[in-house]
Amino acid sequence: MNIPVLNVPDIGYLFTFATSLALGLLIGLERERNPNAKAGLRTFALTALLGTLAALLADKTGSPWFLAAALVGVAGFILTAYLGGDHDTEPGTTTQVALLVCFGLGAMVWYGEQTLAIMLAIVTTALLYFKTELEGISKSLTRRDLVSMLQFAVVTFIVLPVLPNQNYGPYNTLNPYQIWLMVVLISGVSLAGYVALRIFGLRYGAVLLGLLGGLVSSTATTLVYAKHSRTDAEMRKLAVTVILLANLVVMLRLSVLAAIIAPSLLARLLPVLGAGFALGLAVTLYQWRRQHAHGALLMPDMKNPTELRAALSFGLLYAIVLLAASWLSDYAGEKGLYAVALVSGLTDVDPITLSTLRLLDLGQVVQVQAVTAIMLALLANLIFKLGLVFSIGGRALGVACIPTLAAVAVGSGVALYLF
Repeated sequence: MNIPVLNVPDIGYLFTFATSLALGLLIGLERERNPNAKAGLRTFALTALLGTLAALLADKTGSPWFLAAALVGVAGFILTAYLGGDHDTEPGTTTQVALLVCFGLGAMVWYGEQTLAIMLAIVTTALLYFKTELEGISKSLTRRDLVSMLQFAVVTFIVLPVLPNQNYGPYNTLNPYQIWLMVVLISGVSLAGYVALRIFGLRYGAVLLGLLGGLVSSTATTLVYAKHSRTDAEMRKLAVTVILLANLVVMLRLSVLAAIIAPSLLARLLPVLGAGFALGLAVTLYQWRRQHAHGALLMPDMKNPTELRAALSFGLLYAIVLLAASWLSDYAGEKGLYAVALVSGLTDVDPITLSTLRLLDLGQVVQVQAVTAIMLALLANLIFKLGLVFSIGGRALGVACIPTLAAVAVGSGVALYLF
């Protein structure tokens, strides 16, 4: 008796269909939990398998009509079930669209896009599962927020692609595409923090408010809570936590920027930022345990960071800092770059950081100079904010903020000296 043995192609086909089946079951599992859905585990699993089978037949026969006919068939069955059923049980079309997506994912698996298909299946399942949360998010956003999101989409997907990606100007350092990419990067990070702050800020307390406030703008958060700290002693305790956490987030943000723009610098930059962050966080946690505030939270009154005027201002500032840093580096060597870092860091640490990372990418500065410039800007920024705290929030708030800010400076300085 001859026992059939699967050859290598057959085994590959089995793995492909198994992957397709798993994707269908993943999406179908979520729909099975919905009592109003007309399709569940079996329907979604079979739809994914049909997509893979149709793609196989289309590939082997050289005729794409197999795939097209299968898709039309699935759409026809969906339409028949939808029109012939009770509309009161499921007034929406989410399940029907999900079935079409599932068919497409099955076809993708056959054409070798397994990783992308798995990612899209997970995203699809998440969108189906978090219906209530997504509806809550949409209702909590104002018209101004939606306009700002559209502005971000314009500067990202319309303006950015048409800009020339080549160097111009003195010292050959001004790249329109790179400059606007920095605008998109900062605006995107700020927008994410802004939206999260609007949705979750009042709900999760001072810790989350400080973290998200640091993403939006640590300077704005410092100003707002320094002003509110004059209300009473309890509000001052809350302000200390929010201000300190917002300023600690700056170091996390700088690490993310470096990881995206200049990953080769992380080996030198992370120990410096990490030491300052760890020591500052330890002091902040100690203070928070001693004087945790239970009062009502006040939402900072901030402008949406994706407004076109703010984006253009940042792009202009970034270009100016880049030119100034290039000129001073050429004129005075590394001391010129450090002077720019100290001056620009007084208002914002992001432009000089991005400019320095760009200079590093162009080979105009070495890693040691880049890390030193970033840390000088960070130190100048901390001193500037501490001055704001003393002048606006008063002596008591300033004294309460000194230990953490000093710990950040000491930790970063020691790490910079050692590494």
